[in-house]
Amino acid sequence: MKKTAAILCFVALITLNLSCGKDDIEKGIDCVAESIYQKVKHTADATDPKKINFSVEYTGDKTLKSVKWTFGDGTPSVEGVTVSHTYSAAGTYSVKAEITVQEGKGTCTSSPVKSVTVN
Repeated sequence: MKKTAAILCFVALITLNLSCGKDDIEKGIDCVAESIYQKVKHTADATDPKKINFSVEYTGDKTLKSVKWTFGDGTPSVEGVTVSHTYSAAGTYSVKAEITVQEGKGTCTSSPVKSVTVN
């Protein structure tokens, strides 16, 4: 088992070195670290239980460039740090927020998925 893990790590390292420069690898590591500072939140609207308010909280030191939401019900995606969406039917939906942060000319995007139950 240890040999297999070592071989996989070695192959991943070679692949990264062949396909990316040192700056790209460091940006990739930074991008993974940036996801720690991102929190996706949702609350049901007080007057309409099928209307859900979504937001992203970012506490990192880079610039939050954009958030693109996909609501899991087949409707078109929308952009915004804070958005609302009204579902046509009760159910459980997989909501994805594509969160892009920027530092200088470099950007990275993470795509957390959250399960949301609509009554």
